[in-house]
Amino acid sequence: MNERLNVYEEKMQKTIKNLDGELASIRAGRANPNILNKLTVDYYGTPTPIQQVANISVPEARMIQIQPWEKKIIRDIEKAIQMSDIGINPTNDGTMIRLVFPELTEERRKELVKDVKKKGEAAKVAVRNIRRDGNDALKKLKGSEISEDDIKDMEEDLQKLTDKYIKEVDKSVEGKSKEVLTV
Repeated sequence: MNERLNVYEEKMQKTIKNLDGELASIRAGRANPNILNKLTVDYYGTPTPIQQVANISVPEARMIQIQPWEKKIIRDIEKAIQMSDIGINPTNDGTMIRLVFPELTEERRKELVKDVKKKGEAAKVAVRNIRRDGNDALKKLKGSEISEDDIKDMEEDLQKLTDKYIKEVDKSVEGKSKEVLTV
């Protein structure tokens, strides 16, 4: 593989990483601590991820426990969860917060699968845009010290990269869709 294409492969890898992060935040009926990844709490004037101010555990399949290291921030964590789009009301017993996940209805599961597919489609568009940028850059090389055949080979390699990452997107979307639909 040509070094000139490494930049585009790295961008495609970042797209996949981003998609995986977004898919991890979609809850699939089971308690998954990753849904808290984007939540921050004001800790001594600094927005801090909840994972950095509390122990997060999953004692049961549909429950997350959050035990703050300092009791005084329990209210802030509770408020951050209520303000988020998680859609679960936290219960606070003074020392820890519990999030109990209700069973997902069939209708809600189908909505979540649509959302998963939409995120997958956005990732595919991003991968294809990276390919387009790469092809544009390769077209600019015509007439330079690089032969037409080499440029053609690089375009084919770029297409192979694109196909590889599109398959990865499909695999991620399919896996998450199965997870969401599993009761």
